[in-house]
Amino acid sequence: MNPLHLFLPCAAGVEGLLADEVHALTGLVGMDLQTLRGGVLVRASWRDALRLNLHSRLAQRVLVQLAQAPYRNEQDLYRAASGIAWEIWFTTRQSFKVEMTAQHSPLQSLNFAALKIKDAVADRFRAKAGGVRPDVDTQRPDVRVHAHLTTDTATFYIDTSGEPLFKRGWREDTGDAPLKETLAAAMIAASGWDPFADESLPLYDPCCGSGTVAIEAAQIACRIAPGLKRRFAFEQLLPFQAHVWSAIKKEAEDARRTGAVRVFGSDVSHRMVDFAQRNAERAGVAEAVEFRGGDALQRMPPAPRGVMLLNPPYGERIAAAGIAGRPARMVAQQDRHARGAAYDGGGRETAHTDDGGDFFPQLAAHWKKHYAGWTAWMLTPDLKLPGRMRLKESRRVPMWNGPIECRLFRFDLVAGSARGPRTEPPAA
Repeated sequence: MNPLHLFLPCAAGVEGLLADEVHALTGLVGMDLQTLRGGVLVRASWRDALRLNLHSRLAQRVLVQLAQAPYRNEQDLYRAASGIAWEIWFTTRQSFKVEMTAQHSPLQSLNFAALKIKDAVADRFRAKAGGVRPDVDTQRPDVRVHAHLTTDTATFYIDTSGEPLFKRGWREDTGDAPLKETLAAAMIAASGWDPFADESLPLYDPCCGSGTVAIEAAQIACRIAPGLKRRFAFEQLLPFQAHVWSAIKKEAEDARRTGAVRVFGSDVSHRMVDFAQRNAERAGVAEAVEFRGGDALQRMPPAPRGVMLLNPPYGERIAAAGIAGRPARMVAQQDRHARGAAYDGGGRETAHTDDGGDFFPQLAAHWKKHYAGWTAWMLTPDLKLPGRMRLKESRRVPMWNGPIECRLFRFDLVAGSARGPRTEPPAA
């Protein structure tokens, strides 16, 4: 098969990290690997498409770009879709679905636009297959056709992933508002944590919930490909060759190793700790990660030095404050900027403790007393959180959690206050 143009969408703010990941997986550079807003465009082979589906931790999907055309109305979309050779990708015995996204499109109805594209696909098959056309299935289609509209350009894709890539196949037990696996992986990548470095450090999530961050880190340490436990849409497409896919999976299986670096997680909810342990077993990392119950304001460090990485409680995950946070009051800190197709729901809020104090200054005080020498990375939508914690961040990385604009703050922890002592005003 000739080289393909692959588009790998990702969460806003993750594009550069995804480009680095794709380069590491494929070796592509220059014009073969372009970082765009909302994703990465890759000129690669069909085999690369399979490997990216299996190994990418940051991409939401792997889409094959089939055509790009100007448009002014729905009839233009019909003509453009009619000119695509859908018959080389799937057959009339398979079902399909058209999914639409748009940015500043002048069209009044995306549903009507999707209907015209669906008609174009069906009519093309009728013309090529003697009047026979594939069925439409909006729930469990064999094939997903994607169309993205800008102000004047339509781009058509066929989806090689099927279910979004954050669905790794191991998470069955979850709490409220769980963190997506792709975002957890982006936090790990942005932190620079490397279990294979000369001086590798343990990683610890003190508000681990169902274990997403810790399990992603443990899989990285064990070299477990994130897609080994799931199926992909490319297995239904005509270019698929079972022996090629089997060889790619065997290569990934052979690369697995026992994690040399310990990964830790804790949560005040013992129910969530049980969920995390069961998820770790399904993910194949039960021996590489250690989960325990405990209040984030009381847990002692699991090692003299290390990296903390956490998505602390706000909104639905407010219960993480434990003894110091029940019953939790809530102060709204949501920023629900619409991000088109990236929207995935679930706002959060900041926590207050039982005595009316803010959870986060108490957490910072606990860190200063017991975690000197550690580095803490915290993802939060509260851009003023470092000031409230009386910590000075050394880095801030913009990152979006669905529609919520966040920052991943880095704190280099030292004993005592990270700021100078407060000076009292002179007496009157």
